[in-house]
Amino acid sequence: PLERDGQVIALPGAGAPFNPEWRLYARGSADDKAPIISMMTALDAIKAAGLKTKSNIKFAFEGEEEAGSVNLARTLAANKELFSGDLWLMCDGPVHQTRRPLIAFGARGAIRVDITVYGPRGELHSGHYGNWAPNPALSLARLLTSMKDESGRVLIEHFYDEVEPLSALEKRAVAEAPDIDGDLMKEFWLGGVDGGGKKLTELITLPSLNIRGMASSRIGAQASNVIPATASVTMDVRLVKGMDPQHTGERVIEHIRKQGFFVTDQEPSAQERMSHAKVARVVVGRPEAATRTSMDLPISQEVIRTVESVRGPAVKLPNMGGGLPLTSVERPLGTRTIVIPMGNHDNNQHSYNENLRLQNLWDGIELMAALLTM
Repeated sequence: PLERDGQVIALPGAGAPFNPEWRLYARGSADDKAPIISMMTALDAIKAAGLKTKSNIKFAFEGEEEAGSVNLARTLAANKELFSGDLWLMCDGPVHQTRRPLIAFGARGAIRVDITVYGPRGELHSGHYGNWAPNPALSLARLLTSMKDESGRVLIEHFYDEVEPLSALEKRAVAEAPDIDGDLMKEFWLGGVDGGGKKLTELITLPSLNIRGMASSRIGAQASNVIPATASVTMDVRLVKGMDPQHTGERVIEHIRKQGFFVTDQEPSAQERMSHAKVARVVVGRPEAATRTSMDLPISQEVIRTVESVRGPAVKLPNMGGGLPLTSVERPLGTRTIVIPMGNHDNNQHSYNENLRLQNLWDGIELMAALLTM
């Protein structure tokens, strides 16, 4: 890894030896080019070895996942016969942080929430108008701190009401997962964590509310002595099975109202801003619900046996922490989904210097060959 004093080297030629710890750096190298290459290479290897698949295998590649998969469900619904199947294997995400294979039987859903809080019509001099003109950055900060307590638990009323509890088998899988919190704290330079004492493995089975980013005026060398005109935040709400995305979005909006804000989903007019002391524009994006496939189904147990036959003991979790459009597949087709990740956990997906550890690529090819001949 570059952040651990890694050095850029030339790509070795065909047949040259390689170090399994080398990384390929490129946008999408792990998320999601690696699974596609693994599938295609495994298929070539199966054909070259003269092996036969035991099932009717279909491949589906969808290029809008990062943009919300807005056309996926509609496309599948219009082509049910073409896409029908007993099981979909989704190969997104990283393997377990211990580098053991991971089998996730679901994924959390997500809602994007954009909030803008308003102050004066334009920026005002902080000396001339400070202590008088309300500061929207401070108002937004207060609003956000009202949404979570010190341990990270969401304080929005009824937020957890619809959460479907884990089954006894799912609880046992969470309990048996390796304890990685201490090692991750060292890796990420963390002196403390949220969760009220719960482990990461348990926390990703619960809903969450996250601040993706905030903005108000300027900072650092570009800062001015001003009271900002607006302050904005983009959040994501991670959903788990049982939670209705629409209900959750409505609860977020109602919480904002209870903090004294006039809420609109449009740019507020001058009259609206002058008629209310606190104004917030709130836009809730297109949601994706969460889903989980039962671990004790025969097909689930077959996937576990196959993965462990080639990669050794796997970490089995009720759901992965991230979101995938699993319900957009399951609902129109009446099928089930299981997630088989391949990337390294430190691949920097969705950020700078995304990378793929070479050994993860080779492991992924081997794993896909086994699953395709399952």
